[in-house]
Formats: sequence, C-alpha cells, structure tokens
Amino acid sequence: MRILIAAAGSRGDVAPYTGLGAELRRAGHDVALAATDAFEPLVRGAGLEFRSLPGRPRARGGLTDRRALMRSAVAFVTELGHGFADAVAQGTDLLLLSATTAPLGWHVTEATGIPGIGVYLQPTAPTGDFPPVVMGTRSLGRLGNRAAGHLALHMADRVYTRAVTALRHRLDLPPLGPGAMRRRQERADWPVLHGFSTALVPRPADWRPGLEVAGTWWPYLNEGERLPARLEDFLAAGPRPVFVGFGSMAPGEGERLGEIVVRALRAAGLRGVLQAGTAGLTADGGDDVLTVGDVPHALLFPRVAAVVHHAGAGTSAAALRAGVPAVPVPVTADQPFWAGRLAALGAASAPVPFPSLTAERLAEVLGRAVRQQSYTRAAATAARHLAAEDGAGQVLKAVERMAR
Repeated sequence: MRILIAAAGSRGDVAPYTGLGAELRRAGHDVALAATDAFEPLVRGAGLEFRSLPGRPRARGGLTDRRALMRSAVAFVTELGHGFADAVAQGTDLLLLSATTAPLGWHVTEATGIPGIGVYLQPTAPTGDFPPVVMGTRSLGRLGNRAAGHLALHMADRVYTRAVTALRHRLDLPPLGPGAMRRRQERADWPVLHGFSTALVPRPADWRPGLEVAGTWWPYLNEGERLPARLEDFLAAGPRPVFVGFGSMAPGEGERLGEIVVRALRAAGLRGVLQAGTAGLTADGGDDVLTVGDVPHALLFPRVAAVVHHAGAGTSAAALRAGVPAVPVPVTADQPFWAGRLAALGAASAPVPFPSLTAERLAEVLGRAVRQQSYTRAAATAARHLAAEDGAGQVLKAVERMAR
C-alpha cells in the first residue's frame, strides 16, 4: 500500500512521523512523508520518500500573544494549502493526517476517494477531563472544559477558512467551510490515533468512538548512530550532567538564556549539556558546560541527571522514556499542558513559566529535581509504562484493517 503521511509545523511536529513511517515501511508498505522543505534531510534520512509541502513555519517561540499566533497560523496554513493536493496526487492509497494537515486532507479525500486516518500528537477533541491543550491547565469543571474544547475547535476552524476555500475551488468541490467538514467527520466517527502515552493522557471516557490513544511515535534513529565524540568525552569526564534545551522556542534569546542557565547550573553544583536549538543557546568557557547541536534524545537522555526543556510533546515523552526527572519551562501553545502532565505524574518539578525563568529559581528547582529521589522513581515508573506501549504497532493494525 502507498501511504502518505502529511505533517506540518516545527521539528517536533514532524520528527515523530519519521519513526512511524519507518515502522510502516518495515512492514512492507511504500511510505512517503509530506512536509515543508526544511525537513527533507530528516525524512530521507529515515529511508522515506519525501514530498514537498509549501510554506515555512514561523518560529512560535517569538510569539506569545495569541492574536499574533493566530495571524501567523493563518498565513502558514494558507500557504500550506496551495500545494497540498499536489503532494497527494503523486500516488497515494492511504492518507495519514496530522492534526495540522487533517483539516486540509479531509477535502482531498472527498475529491479523490482516498481514505484517511488521523494521526495526532495532541488531544484536540473536547472532553470534560481537561481544558483544551492550548488554553492552559486550569480546569473549568467538566461542562466548562467541554465548552472550552468546542470553542478551541471553532477558533481552529477560523485558521483554515481561507485555505479550505481555495483548496475546494481547486478540487472542483462545492463550497463547504472547515467547521462543517469537521462536524461531518465527527458524525462519521472518523478514526484518529493519538501518538502519546496513556501514562500522560489516559483516553477520556467521554470521547466519541474512533478516537484512541495509541502510544508514542518516536523519531527515527539509525541503528548505527552514536553521540559525537566530544560529547562522549564530556559525559565520561564527570558526574551526570543536566540537559538544557528549548527546541524551536525563543529565537534570538540564546545569549541571555545561556547566561541564566550557566549561573543556575553552577549555583546548584551541576554540570550541563546545552542544546543550541532555535534560540542559539550558548555558554561561556569552562569545562563544566558543553554546547551541542542536534543530538538524538534517545541516546543522550538516559545518561543525564535531569532534563530542562520547553515541554514540547516529543521532548516531554523522551525524558519520561529515559526515566529521568524534568524541569519544564513552557513557552507557549500546548507546552503548559504537557508540563502540567509531567508534574502531575511526579516525574517533573512544578512548571517554571518561561517569562519567570531566572538563574536563582532554576538553580533551586534543579537542586530538588536532581537530589530528591521521588522524581526519579516517578520517572522510572512512567518509563516502564511507555516501554510496554507500541504506538507504531497500533497504527500498523489500523492500516491493515483499512487495507482489508
């Protein structure tokens, strides 16, 4: 079967699908991954066919105002929609659609008859169990949480209006707004598999049929891949360091953040590995701190004492998988949600909101996270839970049911 996975956004929105795609390819399927051009090396490195989607995702880390985030999202999605049908037209028997691409992909499936399955990295369906992941962590009660969930979907529909209008015109389909199409899919119990662990988000009992939590999809890792020699040397030269990274957040703030982080590490008496990321995180001289580029979290995290991160879904899961405590510093979007979930498990400190990050506060929280064994025990328990899940295997089963 020719399977096309369509994903868009930052690296964390694309990388998990490289591992999922590689598992489907090992099962005998022809797998392509459609993403924006920046991720072509990532996709091809996993042995998958790459198909280009137009658009360049804006760095969310510089946008904390919700109106600015909305404007940025509309611009990106509109650009994305221009070439979405072209990626599908290159030969596809089944579409696997991320939460970002599904509102476009539904219209392509209507026009072509190609079936589709949702493969989401965040829970987007309304539930009484928790508020929408983009609206913070404060519960509004079961009725309030569900009402807020529907409001969040309505806001997302607005992001796609312009792109959907143009796409349906191109596909010679009659006019239909994104909200009406979404409700049509919900009434049909359109299947969605979610690529996160039930350790973090158990399946809500009030979800409609067709919505399932599959387990985490891990970024592709080449069997022969190793950490850089200089990083290996640093790890061997002393006690386990703390990893610090903010992913695609905080562009241009690397120097300021680096100063805060190094001061905190030294005040807590800890070594550190700083991942540059989009922020360009840097550290001053000294043999107690090392700055690195992109390295596989799966190889590094099991060898650190704790992980300080922006609480993106993928990094949150990677820290849990390694069984190490975390200090979440959420910046925007769904990050406060995942930070709260980690803390609720006992595997992370209470979140330190990005605007409140200081060297003094980080040093204090890091000291507790590293030295209080309750955090490590909770992370180890969650790691065992994640190890028992087979997220990619659940998707493969759904694909095979669809093929039959």
